[in-house]
Amino acid sequence: MEGVVAAEPGNGFAGRSRPAEGVRAYGLIVAMWLRSTMAYRASFVMTAVGNFVATGFDFVAIMLMFTHVDVLGGYTLPEVALLYGTSATAFGLADLVLGSMDRLGRRVRDGTLDTLLVRPVPVLAQVAADRFALRRLGRITQGLLVLGYALLVLDVQWTPLKVAMLPMTVLSGAAVFGAVFVVGAAFQFYAQDASEVQNAFTYGGTTLLQYPPSVFAKDLVRGVTFVVPLAFVSWLPALYVLGRDYPLDLPRWVAFLPPLVAVGCWVIAGLAWRVGLRAYRSTGS
Repeated sequence: MEGVVAAEPGNGFAGRSRPAEGVRAYGLIVAMWLRSTMAYRASFVMTAVGNFVATGFDFVAIMLMFTHVDVLGGYTLPEVALLYGTSATAFGLADLVLGSMDRLGRRVRDGTLDTLLVRPVPVLAQVAADRFALRRLGRITQGLLVLGYALLVLDVQWTPLKVAMLPMTVLSGAAVFGAVFVVGAAFQFYAQDASEVQNAFTYGGTTLLQYPPSVFAKDLVRGVTFVVPLAFVSWLPALYVLGRDYPLDLPRWVAFLPPLVAVGCWVIAGLAWRVGLRAYRSTGS
């Protein structure tokens, strides 16, 4: 299914701001793919369950580690589960909404991106919603279950601020991962076959965040804090909730920065997307 809703006179796009056009177009394209998915409900259920099981093996591997050790990098299983649950849920949300961005390189190579450029709808919305995969709900469900387990067994002195920190962490983390998806897609305008590079920061990033920062070299921790700020996805706010020391001797208030970091990442992502799109040259096919 390659059809996309185009903006024609009288279809509701006229007179809207560019961001509003993008959101509306994204919603319409997603609705189209949802109707397609629900036409084969048994297939959807099987793929969603498969996604749930496949991603669940990551946490199974962590539990197997804890059958041989009591702590991992100084962290107990419930503490690691909190890191895992927040990062997996945040990534799952970003993957659901923007996971199709890694298909951009293929469109650039085969010339099908040209068909998106001639439609009066933001290209970013079309690329992001292309082949929307509802089966990715399996990853989100799995992350939420692990997060729920952590919250049930952790011995944390809960305060209103710590309670509010959890949804902020997940939503801000999803926004940061979403920006990384967009920046990675923008890079594919130049590299064309760089989806694996993008995956190293998205899928690889969430795997990194599922483990305590204490098990990694300080140079790597600096990189994911100050260069690609993935540490703000789960590490820093989760360590505030746990009352643990921060890596790199960072001040306590950095745990409250994820929303600002997410906004900054999206500013960079927007600029990168504009530059990449302007640099695109049609294949002529």
